[in-house]
Amino acid sequence: MGMKKIIGCIRKADQDYHLIQNDDRIAVGVSGGKDSMLLLLALHYYRETCRLNHIKNFSVIGIHVEMGFPGMDFHAAEEFFKKKEIEFHHFPSHIYEILKLQANEDGSLKCSLCSKFKKATVIAAAKEYHCNRVAFAHHADDAIETLLMNAIYGGRLATFKPHMFLTHTEMDFIRPFVYAYESDITAAAEELHLPVVSSTCPMDGFTKRQEAKELLQNLYQHYPMAKENFLLMLHNQKQLDLWKTWDSTDSKKE
Repeated sequence: MGMKKIIGCIRKADQDYHLIQNDDRIAVGVSGGKDSMLLLLALHYYRETCRLNHIKNFSVIGIHVEMGFPGMDFHAAEEFFKKKEIEFHHFPSHIYEILKLQANEDGSLKCSLCSKFKKATVIAAAKEYHCNRVAFAHHADDAIETLLMNAIYGGRLATFKPHMFLTHTEMDFIRPFVYAYESDITAAAEELHLPVVSSTCPMDGFTKRQEAKELLQNLYQHYPMAKENFLLMLHNQKQLDLWKTWDSTDSKKE
């Protein structure tokens, strides 16, 4: 049931945001965590469903950017995807070394910088393996947390898009998990016994995003309906009603 629900979330996101087209070759950025591991497997199954039902045909590969964090063992993950006949590649980088050189004064790593480096490197790897789309496993909870963080730290209402074309790299970037909650992803990963690779990033669990996650979890305990309503809010364009400052051209419309 867990994977069936995940596939349903991908199908809805694909229909709503036109994430995948016929003959696409998609590179999934695989960090080793449950989200990205499940995304690669779920897109593989979704591909089979689309092909068998003559909807569209596309291919999926996994790309793991070797960040440089010590002690990360991918042998079990490699064997898992090999048995599933899913193409999987490692791509070397010097991201961790660069992050240490540009660390904050207290020695902590800059997560925003890490995110930019990782995204750019996955795109470079995707091009090397002849892919025209890159997929990341950001899910519904990530989107809501991003909205909250942008509001708190940036004074703006914004979150990431399910589908965007990056003009400077000429790459389509998609997020097929935007309708999937982390709890559903966790349940499916456990049901399938995914060989998740534990993160050795020194910032894991000590970020502003983790604080936002905990704040939202506390809110959901008091207002359970908020979780689904917050996700609805992100695409409820018909009921978007924010302030608009007066413009001289407005008087001509009266």
